Amino acid sequence: MEKVIEAPVRQVWAVLADGWTYSDWVVGTAHMRDVDQDWPRVGTRLHHRAGPWPFSLEDCSTVLACEPERKLVLRVQLWPAGEAMVAFTLEPLGAERTRVLLAEDFAAGPLRWIRTKVNDLVLHLRNEETLDRLSDIAERQKTPA
Repeated sequence: MEKVIEAPVRQVWAVLADGWTYSDWVVGTAHMRDVDQDWPRVGTRLHHRAGPWPFSLEDCSTVLACEPERKLVLRVQLWPAGEAMVAFTLEPLGAERTRVLLAEDFAAGPLRWIRTKVNDLVLHLRNEETLDRLSDIAERQKTPA
């Protein structure tokens, strides 16, 4: 899935690199409990709560790969539902626009084995809304050149 954001790549990256904003734009993340100090360095984690209260689950997401202003790959855990691999790739389109590619796939747990067209549609809609929210924040944010 992809979206073109009307903001330079440094502004989009600034949102991805601020772990405390994830609950603002990642659909399903209800609350950020903690962010490792060196986020988004490889191996650092976001500690989050996902889902509606009182059924929310606490878990974490770990950085698997990080190329600043280019790529961020996460292992997102939400046990007992499972875990997913999520990759954000940023491509500058001139000085003021950025193409964001979002790839997500279930890597372990029950969600990996319960693949249906309905689940795929829900995941697609969730990721579309996530990119819309990311876009809204990045387009409003002003970062130094």
